[in-house]
Amino acid sequence: MTLAKIPLAGVIGHPIAHSKSPMLHGYWLKHYGINGHYIPLDVAPENLEATLRQMPKMGFVGANVTIPHKERALEIADQVTDRATLIGAANTLIFLEDGKILADNTDGYGFIQNLRQNAPDWDPASGPAVVLGAGGAARAVIASLLDVGVPEIMLTNRTRTRADQLREDFGARVKVVEWVQAGNVVEDGATLVNTTSLGMTGKPELRVPLDGLRKETLVTDLVYAPLHTDLVNAAKSKGCMTVDGLGMLLHQAVPGFERWFGPRPEVTPELRRVMLQ
Repeated sequence: MTLAKIPLAGVIGHPIAHSKSPMLHGYWLKHYGINGHYIPLDVAPENLEATLRQMPKMGFVGANVTIPHKERALEIADQVTDRATLIGAANTLIFLEDGKILADNTDGYGFIQNLRQNAPDWDPASGPAVVLGAGGAARAVIASLLDVGVPEIMLTNRTRTRADQLREDFGARVKVVEWVQAGNVVEDGATLVNTTSLGMTGKPELRVPLDGLRKETLVTDLVYAPLHTDLVNAAKSKGCMTVDGLGMLLHQAVPGFERWFGPRPEVTPELRRVMLQ
């Protein structure tokens, strides 16, 4: 009798010890009774391609990639989904049976699902979105917001040239606003998204004036450490609907887990409790 191979997946970064993904996928593997493993892999940039090419031979069915490998993983991949191409980065890799690598990006999916689950009355078409930051996370957020029907995105970043590049990539529905003017456009947004690391534990504060923030605006912060950032707390005090960043991490993991291990996992209150321990 031949025993079935134990499916392996993991998350590749440099560093990687801080990642919550092993806890997340480990919870689902146990919950669904799957005999598989998901492990953290600290891989230096110069070793990324050799590692990825070897992993299918070692029994890996796929992997997540995080900082600093998201753009490079896209270049290495043999096949790339449309959304990964649009975002310009990969966060989810599927190793096909012939050993080829398929690159996808589920960050935008995770972002939208987090809003839909935690702010079910949110209407993307109700008005412009104000997006703070123009890094890799912003690309995923902008792509997904445009996809679900947000009419206009007012994008602002401390370095103007990065915002201008996104305007060029995504088109006329993206308007660039000077960082010093961010507080002035907050009142125009139906949705406000912080995609920067400002406000994260150990990082500088997010210093955008929120005086004009309307209580009808949905406010979400991709930062989830701390879970309740100063932005989220300030928005709550003004009566806004707020969505924290943890749900995006949980939802972006769903498509990868399904491709690698079979069941489509659910993001439940119990899972959130486990992840916050």
